[in-house]
Amino acid sequence: MTNPTVLEICAGAGGQSLGLEWAEFDHVAAIEIDPDACLTLIRNRPSWRVLEEDVTKFDGKKYRGVDLLAGGIPCPPFSIAGKQLGEIDDRDLFPQIVRLAEEVRPSAIMIENVRGFATKKFSDYRDRVIHELEAMEFKCKWTVLNASDFGVSQLRPRFILVAMAKPFWGRLRWPDAEGEPLTVGAKLLDLMAVRGWPGAQQWAQDANAIAPTIVGGSKKHGGPDLGPTRAREQWLKLRVDGLGLANDPPGPDFPLDGVPRLTNRMVARIQGFPDDWCFAGGKTTAYRQVGNAFPPPVAAAVGRAIRDALVDEEEGRRPGAEGVAEPVAG
Repeated sequence: MTNPTVLEICAGAGGQSLGLEWAEFDHVAAIEIDPDACLTLIRNRPSWRVLEEDVTKFDGKKYRGVDLLAGGIPCPPFSIAGKQLGEIDDRDLFPQIVRLAEEVRPSAIMIENVRGFATKKFSDYRDRVIHELEAMEFKCKWTVLNASDFGVSQLRPRFILVAMAKPFWGRLRWPDAEGEPLTVGAKLLDLMAVRGWPGAQQWAQDANAIAPTIVGGSKKHGGPDLGPTRAREQWLKLRVDGLGLANDPPGPDFPLDGVPRLTNRMVARIQGFPDDWCFAGGKTTAYRQVGNAFPPPVAAAVGRAIRDALVDEEEGRRPGAEGVAEPVAG
């Protein structure tokens, strides 16, 4: 039995992409506008078809019949950390999801965004998006999942909307929580100690909670720091200096009771990326890719739930999925 296929927009650095790979989806294409993020995808998965394109100009018709259309679309229009301009923000891509749903006619759709989109402020807009999808005979479910319920050492609630085509109505079951995540100290001890800092063990004991939400920022705002004042205060309670990022872990001369900064590799591990996933570009652009990512373990959990809804394991086939597009190597 072949794996179900996925067309992904706004693929970024590959957090959702990697999670869907873990859930046994095959990419027919990954669409991303940022050249550094595209290079990240190409370096890590050279067999994928990575397209550096503006999704507003992307023609989905050639991918008609793909099993899953997925996208972690830009969060700033709905984030409580921003102005929450919603549909009047030029970064809002929900209309593109609706357009591509019509062009691609997938068996399932998966949309990820910040928790802000689940609030009352956007209820009318949220209902309108769902109504447009249901007019195409999709049934929609949405929920907010906490990344920490899926092994991610971070407080990171995410809005998830899944739409299923008619043959699969009623088959989706949201994933169950998978246990307690490690604390920041336990998660990062080996990386903090790798250059011989004698205070690493005590630091790990002090960093005895999960991280606040990692904020990647946008090209309009934000830099290589761990977020606004409130977030940095939370990081300081974990003995982490959130004012910037370090190029390297602390060395043997770093004070025993010092407050270290995280490296991009440390932040990526907290976000749920494996250590062998490399990020293209300079420190700021790499951090932005990491901070804006959908944690791979959460994407994998939702992806497995969608796959279970699409695939009849007993019969070894996907009901109603004749003529599904085949993945294309890049």
